[in-house]
Amino acid sequence: MQNHLTIDRNGQTGSPAAAPDQPEYMVRATGVVKEYRTGTSTLQALKGVDFSVARGEMVAVMGPSGCGKTTLLNCLSGLDDITEGQVWLEGVDLATLSDKQRTESRARRMGFIFQVYNLLPVLSAVENVELPLLVSGVKSREARDRSREALKTVGLERWAGHRPAELSGGQRQRVTIARALVNNPAIVWGDEPTGALDSTNATDILNLMRDLNRDHGLTLVIVTHDPGVGAGCDRIVRMRDGEVVGEERPSGEFGLDGLGLTHGTEDGVQMPSRTAQLTRELYGQS
Repeated sequence: MQNHLTIDRNGQTGSPAAAPDQPEYMVRATGVVKEYRTGTSTLQALKGVDFSVARGEMVAVMGPSGCGKTTLLNCLSGLDDITEGQVWLEGVDLATLSDKQRTESRARRMGFIFQVYNLLPVLSAVENVELPLLVSGVKSREARDRSREALKTVGLERWAGHRPAELSGGQRQRVTIARALVNNPAIVWGDEPTGALDSTNATDILNLMRDLNRDHGLTLVIVTHDPGVGAGCDRIVRMRDGEVVGEERPSGEFGLDGLGLTHGTEDGVQMPSRTAQLTRELYGQS
């Protein structure tokens, strides 16, 4: 695959409350606790988690459903507040950032890839991709040019004008990857990114992500319970019952047998109301 996107590593958003002893880490968390309160009861979803990802590393977070994988991703990316502990992203303590600064950081420094594609159905592929840029204040012409370049990187330049309903599941996920890359992110978060794809499309998407990691030094954190996904990453962090219980260095090759359709269907069309909600959470507008 030929890649065309240039990923910029410079700049950051927010107050520089840096952790001086960890410049080599893209993200680091210590003692992270996350509690949810419902009435008089409290659910502890994360129980003192320590976690780190080096710059340019591709890490899989694995474990059974309900173990806290997605909660950890949400806390590390600033989508959720933590109850206790500390999280640093690019050396910045997320607790020092306002809600507005966190939203700006997500729009400018992070990319997100989900199992369901979260594409706005009334927009074309290129219009979906340019959304984070427009939210960040990039002028419309530059945003359109950069979005077309991102689609070219994932092999979809010919489909730039197509709406999500006119694309296959694999093509839709490539659009979400282009959108995740268009702001030149420091890190990309993936939550079951191949879960709604068949094995062929899943393998293609994972190989694309691996190419971006190797060719551009892109840092990726992928939440999955599919061993075939974890096998192709640099490192696997295993979770159970809200805790990190171990880690390992896998073979480096994605496993075909276990890939694809862990949840949902190949169709994977997100309802507009939920897509709008997620868009507001990630980028600060619908």
